[in-house]
Amino acid sequence: MQTDLKDKIAVVTGGTRGIGLGIAEALAQNGAAVAVIGTNSEKLASAVETVKKYGTEVEGYICNVAKTEDVEKTVEAVLSRFSKIDILVNNAGITKDVPLGAMKDEEWDDVLAVNLRGPFLFTRAVSKDMRKKKRGRIINISSISGLIGNKGQANYSASKAGLIGFTRTVSKELASKNITVNAVAPGFTQSDMTAVLPQAYKDELLKRIPLGRIGLPADIANAVLFFASDEASFVTGQILTVDGGMIR
Repeated sequence: MQTDLKDKIAVVTGGTRGIGLGIAEALAQNGAAVAVIGTNSEKLASAVETVKKYGTEVEGYICNVAKTEDVEKTVEAVLSRFSKIDILVNNAGITKDVPLGAMKDEEWDDVLAVNLRGPFLFTRAVSKDMRKKKRGRIINISSISGLIGNKGQANYSASKAGLIGFTRTVSKELASKNITVNAVAPGFTQSDMTAVLPQAYKDELLKRIPLGRIGLPADIANAVLFFASDEASFVTGQILTVDGGMIR
C-alpha cells in the first residue's frame, strides 16, 4: 500500500526487528519521520540505519515499554526532537510460552507487562499531545491468539485479548479529539518469535492457512499503513485480522 505520510511523525515500539521493523520501514517509505523504540542498542542502531535508507528523518530510543518513567522520558524526548507525534504503533511484544500448570508468576507478569502495560503507558503519554492537536492515529498490534487462544500461551493470549478490549475502549474515549485507535491481529507471520518453532509445527500451521503461505512483515505493515492514512479517517475501534484466512 502507498499513502502520503509526508510531515507525519511516527513512533514504533519494538521497531528493531521483524514486524516492527517492517512497519517502521513502510512508514518511512511513505514519507513519515520515524522514532524507533527498542531495548537493545546494537539492534536499534542497525534498525535506524535500515530505515534511514528511505530518506526520512529517523531516531532510535532505548526504552523499557513496561516502565512508566522510561516511557514518559522517551515520549518527551521524541516531542523535543520532532515537536509532535502523529502516529503511534504499539508493537513491542514478548512470549514466554508455558502450559498453564507450569507457568510461573513472573512468566505471566513479564508478558502482560510488555504486551499490555506497554501499550497503555505509551498511549496515555502520546495521547496527551494528540489531544492538544486534535488529531492522531494509534495502531495496536494484537494477535489472532487474542481472538481464539493458543495452547501454552495463556499469558500471551490474555495480553493480546486485553489489547483488543483496550483498543475498543480507548477508541471511544479519544474519538471526540479526532484520534482513531485500531488494532491489527496478525496470524502466523515471519518473525523471530515464529522462527524458533519446530518445523513440524510450522508445517501443521500452514495446512490451516487457506492462502497457503506464512504472513510477511509487509502484510502487517500494509494494514498499519491503512489505519495511519487519511483514507482511514472514519475508521476507529476496529480489529483487522491479517492471517491468510486462518480464522473465519
